[in-house]
Amino acid sequence: MLPDPAAADADAAPQQAAAGEAVTEQVADLAVAEGADPAKPKKERKPKPVKEKKEKPAQGGGKDLKKETQLGLSSKKADDFSKWYSEVVVASELISYYDVSGCYILRPWAFSMWEVVQRWFDDSIKKLGVQNAYFPMFITEDVLNTEKDHVEGFAPEVAWVTRAGNSEMDKPIAIRPTSETVMYPYYAQWIRSHRDLPLRLNQWTNVVRWEFKYPTPFIRSREFLWQEGHTAFATQAEADTEVRQILDFYAGVYQDLLAVPVTQGRKSDKEKFAGALYTTTVEAFIPDNGRGVQGATSHCLGQNFSKMFGIEFETEDHGKSHAWQNSWGLTTRSLGVMIMTHGDDKGLVLPPRVAPKQVVIIPIPKSSSGQDVVAAMFEQVTTFKSLLEASNVRVETDYRTNYTPGWKYNHWELRGVPIRIELGPKDMENKSVVLARRDTGAKEFVPWDQVGTRVPELLDQIQTDMLSKA
Repeated sequence: MLPDPAAADADAAPQQAAAGEAVTEQVADLAVAEGADPAKPKKERKPKPVKEKKEKPAQGGGKDLKKETQLGLSSKKADDFSKWYSEVVVASELISYYDVSGCYILRPWAFSMWEVVQRWFDDSIKKLGVQNAYFPMFITEDVLNTEKDHVEGFAPEVAWVTRAGNSEMDKPIAIRPTSETVMYPYYAQWIRSHRDLPLRLNQWTNVVRWEFKYPTPFIRSREFLWQEGHTAFATQAEADTEVRQILDFYAGVYQDLLAVPVTQGRKSDKEKFAGALYTTTVEAFIPDNGRGVQGATSHCLGQNFSKMFGIEFETEDHGKSHAWQNSWGLTTRSLGVMIMTHGDDKGLVLPPRVAPKQVVIIPIPKSSSGQDVVAAMFEQVTTFKSLLEASNVRVETDYRTNYTPGWKYNHWELRGVPIRIELGPKDMENKSVVLARRDTGAKEFVPWDQVGTRVPELLDQIQTDMLSKA
């Protein structure tokens, strides 16, 4: 039904979690010179007191700060793709490693991008009449075993709860690897007549798939976030139509939001979802390591599951028929594919439509500037922020004065913000700003009165250029 991180035929080169966990935010302590111990005093004279060397305080910018934070990546994408990927997802503050191997903390910078995907896809499926619901994550063993081919496909990946407190449970409970067997017994209760069809439900949730050795953030993890849609129709024609509609939506997520080209196709019988009539998929290609990645899948389940679970309805001519069913899903793997496709040796390169912040404005006052000059510069930054936000541009401002401009440039480049706006003393005199693109590094000077129109235009151009380049 859904993109299967454990079984995708060609994931990006994985790396053991133990190795990945060694990748940190790379914050090194400042070296502190210890004072020498006083020499042993001689009897005939008192020793001279030894002056202790003072600790060097952390500086706000310059060389000392660069040493302290080690901004930038130590690995090159072209030299060691796996190491580069493991480093960039941590250094850019997308994830932190958790103490359970294969599980990761999605930090706000990553989760906000997932929310953009959620909103776009959720709005799209609701226009088709799909409704959101939520089903429990636990499955009894007898229900999981209802569909033999299905459970055999997932058996190696199922995690089981066997204890409750200090007591062994009479019957172990599975944690969902997917939700067909959770949902379909209730579809059988709710669907009695052709008037109850179509039934089109989706849930945004997490699943657990345990059996694999080499977890990779976003691409292959033991717990991941996804949406899974489960629908039932009176006819195969209706089911077939929806399979293609959903696949088009998945292609839209990758191409329209993430600027990643994908190929739509149909899986072979050997590769199709366990228990499905057929499986369609969108596949991405990562040029840097020459591998394909399964991006999302849309399955026609036929009547296999409806027969197993007794999802039967009375037809218009008073006969009996089993429902035709689909299942389809997209995971946070989509973010990993985007990172691999666009990232470079400086860090993330984010498409504007999915970037948490599309623009960062950095004022650059001189150290000798008076308070009134700095205040005027900061006020102009605030004006630009309000102007752009009125056009639905997501804006960040960086007023920090304890970091150098170069440090701040590197910081926001690492995080992949599409456009940087620089405002310095000469820009104040000329009433212009500098716009710097993250994807190409190109810069342009823009008059103040054109910022409100030029920035949205440039964001659209960056989105188009990134897809074309990919």
